[in-house]
Amino acid sequence: MITAIGDVMRRCYDKGWITTRDGNASLRRSGSNCIYITPSGVRKNKIEVESIIKMKIVNGELIVPGDLRPSGELHMHWLLLQGVTKTTSVLHVHPTHVIAAMHAGFDLQEICKPFAEIYRYTKVGPNVPAIPAVTKELGEATFKNMQGYDIVGQTGHGICAVAGDPWSAYEHVERLDHICEIVLKSGVKP
Repeated sequence: MITAIGDVMRRCYDKGWITTRDGNASLRRSGSNCIYITPSGVRKNKIEVESIIKMKIVNGELIVPGDLRPSGELHMHWLLLQGVTKTTSVLHVHPTHVIAAMHAGFDLQEICKPFAEIYRYTKVGPNVPAIPAVTKELGEATFKNMQGYDIVGQTGHGICAVAGDPWSAYEHVERLDHICEIVLKSGVKP
């Protein structure tokens, strides 16, 4: 599953959802005291399993090894993974149509309601307001809005999706981006 993190990040790059050094993904396996996360500042379109940073959880604290630089969104990933009991993956990318829909003023939950192909498989949470990237405030607002949902939009920034594995998280993003593209092309206004 750790290999899938790199596969998903390369696919997100191919889809235009990230530029080479954008986005991040993480994973915590069931029963594990470790979290795996993409490093900061590396080319995500070329990321390999050897690049993924392994961090241990000791006495409820996340230990970052040595001089490694995990994603700047580590706080958000930690909040979403610290209490999980089953294998869970977090994906944070910047899908073009989702960001455009939020920029146009759409509420992602509302625009998804008429489309069975998303709400049957993906629970979309409330939009996170515009908060600067790589801040604790963004991580905390994302964690709060994610409760009971699979994906949330982060206004002016991107999305955060959570699933049992990296590819399932990717599918949540793909579904939401597809619906946003349809809505934007329809000419409907928020």
